[in-house]
Amino acid sequence: MVRAGLSTERLVRAGAELADEVGFEQVTVSALARRFDVKVASLYSHLKNSQDLKTRIALLALEELADRAADALAGRAGKDALSAFADVYRDYAREHPGRYEAARFRLDPEAAAASAGGRHAQMTRAILRGYDLAEPDQTHAVRLLGSVFHGYVSLEAAGGFSHSAPDSQESWTRILDALDSLLRNWPTP
Repeated sequence: MVRAGLSTERLVRAGAELADEVGFEQVTVSALARRFDVKVASLYSHLKNSQDLKTRIALLALEELADRAADALAGRAGKDALSAFADVYRDYAREHPGRYEAARFRLDPEAAAASAGGRHAQMTRAILRGYDLAEPDQTHAVRLLGSVFHGYVSLEAAGGFSHSAPDSQESWTRILDALDSLLRNWPTP
């Protein structure tokens, strides 16, 4: 018998909250069962296993991030769009560290195809249209932006900038200025 009130969606949302509290790597079906004070077996009618739970949390995180980014980008172009997009990632990582980590989870090809990952790529490329980059430079720029955003956010989350001046917000702003300048003056081979 399925415990009243439990659904796949509710379990995934609770798993995402748990990831934010204890870290994405610590999320398991067992940990989720403890949270609901139920036996692990009672969750298997909703989830296949911990891998399935993590995949679903990753899909949720990618969807949340894509929705936030789309809202932030509406009506913006150039540096304004670049900064808004970058800030979405940084703010999301600060608000939801476990979900942010989940958004980096390696998905199997079927799950990846069904994810919001494609929306992220489309939005990044839409930003880059304002910088007049053709292929393959656009792909190089997408990789650069992802690397800088994720690298900075990861270092900041690990406390890498907490005890030094200037503060991390000032560095973030300067980095976005530098990225804008680089994208406007992209080097030719």
